[in-house]
Amino acid sequence: MIWNEAKECMSRDEIYHLQSKRLAKQVDRVYHNVEYYRKKMQAIGLEPADIREVADLPKLPFTTYEDLNATYPFGLTAVDQSQIVRVQASSGTTGKSKVVAYTKKDIDIWAECVARAFTMAGITRKDAIQIGYGYGLFTGGLGAHYGAENLGAMVIPMSTGNTKKLITMMIDCKATAIACTPSYLLHVAEALEEQGLIDQISLKYAICGAEPWTENMREQMERRLHIKAFDIYGLTEIMGPGVACDCEYHKGLHICEDHFLPEIINPETLAPMEDGETGELVITTLTKEGMPLLRYRTRDLTSLQYDACECGRTTARIQRFKGRSDDMLVIRGVNVFPSQVEQALLTIDGTTPNYMIMVDRVGNNDTFDVAIEVEERFFSDEIRALEKLRDNVAEAIHQAVGIKAKVKLVEPNTLEHSEGKTKHVIDKRKLS
Repeated sequence: MIWNEAKECMSRDEIYHLQSKRLAKQVDRVYHNVEYYRKKMQAIGLEPADIREVADLPKLPFTTYEDLNATYPFGLTAVDQSQIVRVQASSGTTGKSKVVAYTKKDIDIWAECVARAFTMAGITRKDAIQIGYGYGLFTGGLGAHYGAENLGAMVIPMSTGNTKKLITMMIDCKATAIACTPSYLLHVAEALEEQGLIDQISLKYAICGAEPWTENMREQMERRLHIKAFDIYGLTEIMGPGVACDCEYHKGLHICEDHFLPEIINPETLAPMEDGETGELVITTLTKEGMPLLRYRTRDLTSLQYDACECGRTTARIQRFKGRSDDMLVIRGVNVFPSQVEQALLTIDGTTPNYMIMVDRVGNNDTFDVAIEVEERFFSDEIRALEKLRDNVAEAIHQAVGIKAKVKLVEPNTLEHSEGKTKHVIDKRKLS
């Protein structure tokens, strides 16, 4: 099934023509409505008329999350604030969130893109979809919710935090689909198995995203729950979930290319790479009104495939992610930067700048452990003082990154030190 055949099955020439037309229009809008972008373009002697087609894309400056920090919260908006109907946000490197603004048209396009994704998974208006992503500033809950409503399906807005209630509603409302993180779905599977309720569910499909996952996890979900599982991709800065999704053939994530222009660059030289080569994914929003972004560096490492898919769609497909070009971690669906942990530690008297973040996947759940060197005096004090310091550190990290870490305090010179760039992260998860 295809939700919007006119846009998802265009020829490559038609896609190029549409993208070129929308790119030129977007650059003109941004130049005249966003001072920050205008100054960046003027600094390199670039005018809107210089951008006529997709081939001109490399002439444009990149946008990074440092630019979002510098313009926080609304410095990149291209419309009057009276036209902004919603803001969403995700964590940033400095403790300030990356805030994104949407117009009514942006929300409608978002719902369209998510409806396309759900249709790729086989979901129709006859289905009942549980939304197991968090609601609020996080884009997952509301993004999936509006997409499901646009599809015409029955929406069950469960959010997160109450698995017992979710299972009850799943059975009683005969939910046939669920949208949530892959690790949470496997947790739900375990709970259903423990209670002997697998045979009572009506689930057929799962749309999983917000964190990296593997083919092994997909196989587990499908085998244990007797469903078909699909991968959805998005990021708050660009829109939210629905930028891309895989179809029944699982040969890459189809990008909504009429709204998002993808490219792959070398993260070191920033030069464009050939089709099929692995590099950093960069996305330009072609139709975004509220906060359009030009050549946004996602930091995700992947490649693009442009041949037509067996499903009939002709849109470019994102291949399996190979990692990131920065130090961001995705833990339990939350973006975590080591710099956030470091800044949290600076607020606690008695800690040192020496720390180590250790991430692993035990069963199907991410672990988040942080070891921190503290001043020697705490190890000669009574144990109560050490426990209080540990609790203060744990709370500071929780406030900074949004999830709880298991904190271990260690004596000075316990962790590895380096004269060069100190390594602060050990990620033992096998995500490929």
